[in-house]
Amino acid sequence: MGSCALGQLLVAWSDRGICAVGLADTPDQLILSLQADFADHPLQKIDPASSPYFSTVHRFIEVPSASPPDLPLDLMGTAFQQRVWQALTDILPGQTLSYAQLARNAGKPSAIRAVANACGANRIAILVPCHRVVRSDGTPGGYRWGADRKQTLLAREATTPDH
Repeated sequence: MGSCALGQLLVAWSDRGICAVGLADTPDQLILSLQADFADHPLQKIDPASSPYFSTVHRFIEVPSASPPDLPLDLMGTAFQQRVWQALTDILPGQTLSYAQLARNAGKPSAIRAVANACGANRIAILVPCHRVVRSDGTPGGYRWGADRKQTLLAREATTPDH
């Protein structure tokens, strides 16, 4: 856990890879969110300096690029959520899709609300870029880590030179 351009950053991992990337205003908010998301899993606090992933995720947030870092992800979710999250990774920086377009890309064109719920259940901010999904009218809509962060991410990606 540490500070980044988007506030406080937490990177959590399991033996299979990154299972959570959280953003918040305070460290306490991050801890409470992680504890709620992983209530049935033992948690262990580790200094970010000894994390195999924190510095890479932190660097990606500080210097956005067209390609996310190639890190192992432990995406825990239903088969449908996994399809939605995979479809999210296909959206390039600087681009957005509506929830309806994402539902089509995930193979369930009528499941718009379920797609929105899958985006909300995404625990791996930035690396699984649910911030790139907007309402059908083009407005940003909600974001698990706050609407202001979503707008900041979209604005930063729109001005990233290598996408």
